[in-house]
Amino acid sequence: MKNYFKSIVFFISLWPIYIITYQLFYNELGPEPVDRIINHFGEWTLIFILLTLSMTPLRKITKSLEWIKFRRMLGLFAFFYASIHMLSYVGLDYRFDFEPLINDVLKKKFVFIGFSAWLLLIPLAITSSDKMVRLLKQNWKKLHRLIYVISIFGVLHFIWLSKTIFFKPLIFLIILIILLLFRINFNKSSSKI
Repeated sequence: MKNYFKSIVFFISLWPIYIITYQLFYNELGPEPVDRIINHFGEWTLIFILLTLSMTPLRKITKSLEWIKFRRMLGLFAFFYASIHMLSYVGLDYRFDFEPLINDVLKKKFVFIGFSAWLLLIPLAITSSDKMVRLLKQNWKKLHRLIYVISIFGVLHFIWLSKTIFFKPLIFLIILIILLLFRINFNKSSSKI
């Protein structure tokens, strides 16, 4: 794939911004606009985490290295949308009033695990450059395995948040399980070679 495919993927990855901008402009955010914005970016964070995780399986299925070229970009978009999700929650929902926010982080498990997932994404975003790969060497791979923990935390965050509507979180859970099982099965089969 040529480099222009990366540009196309980049602009497609901005789709969540296009959607929310359109809905803001045409006043289509619904009766609870703050919740709509927070949930919108939360779901897209999970989508990008799963897309990032799917690049390696796609590479192995298709036997093409081209997929890996998008992994870093998709991972950074996951962090970008996770940060918007978190800042929307802190800024729009709590108006940067940190005392009740800290209480929520400590007392509500879905807030705690979501915040933990975002914190774990920070070192991955910071160390995503080629320079950091060279600097950290083997430790870079070990650090970036945190994506598996982050993905589990993200899906749990969504499940615990959705008290009554489980359909969407379950879809994310099933996709995550498939991606993790694929990774486990591939690692077992490659260790036998």
